[in-house]
Amino acid sequence: MKTVLSLIILSLFASPLIAVDGLPKTPSPKGAKAYIISPRDGATVKSPVRVRFGLIGMGVAPAGVDIPDTGHHHLIIDLDELPSLDLPLPATDNVKHFGKGQTEAKIELSQGKHTLQLVLGDKIHLPHSPAVISKKITITVE
Repeated sequence: MKTVLSLIILSLFASPLIAVDGLPKTPSPKGAKAYIISPRDGATVKSPVRVRFGLIGMGVAPAGVDIPDTGHHHLIIDLDELPSLDLPLPATDNVKHFGKGQTEAKIELSQGKHTLQLVLGDKIHLPHSPAVISKKITITVE
């Protein structure tokens, strides 16, 4: 009986994590754009790198806040391909979440070339439809 109860409780908590496919996407307004204000593409910088996030046509709101035409930034570092845009963005060393509504951050990067890109996420870290994604930039850390 105890094992059955444990399985029922586990399934209640596991189901939402498994059933994320098909989540309704938050619409983004026409013309919305994310961009990296600084550093500029091709810049040579020192670590920690101060990255300033830009957004046109939308506002910034913390994760969990449901206000139309808003989202929060996710900084993609050194990924050749973006994570799935049909699922909430994962929190990894290469996908930094700024769910408090931050518009800049200092990040530690090793010496060498790095790529940076922004993806806006909605209240549950799910990219909007259409997705609001910056151009990928390349910087060199000396």
